[in-house]
Amino acid sequence: MRFALVSTATLAVFTTATAVLGAGTAAAAVPVVDTAQGRVGVRLSHEETVALASGPVPAVVTMFVPLDRMGAGLHKDTELYRDENGGVRASLRQVIAETARHADGTVTMYVNAPGTRNGRILDVYQSWTD
Repeated sequence: MRFALVSTATLAVFTTATAVLGAGTAAAAVPVVDTAQGRVGVRLSHEETVALASGPVPAVVTMFVPLDRMGAGLHKDTELYRDENGGVRASLRQVIAETARHADGTVTMYVNAPGTRNGRILDVYQSWTD
């Protein structure tokens, strides 16, 4: 259990640092801690979301976290495909890039504690108003 917690914390730090560094030096990512759900994450600004979508981070994260261990909270106006069971059929880059195309689009990324969120390691949520 200790190894799992350390691994999750390490992945959280790696993901957050990579997202912030990928967004450039003016990054103002907001840390998010959700103890009730057993997860930590980062809320990115629109500029950071755009930088993340166009950089190498989504591909690097996908090298370590399989797509079946990622979840996506899609915006109600998404154009990404959901199957009949509600599963998202899109890559991490597609979820982030769709959000970045909106003038005020932002993403929030969470790393989940082991044994929570139906085994998902990473959750990404889209947000925009236009």
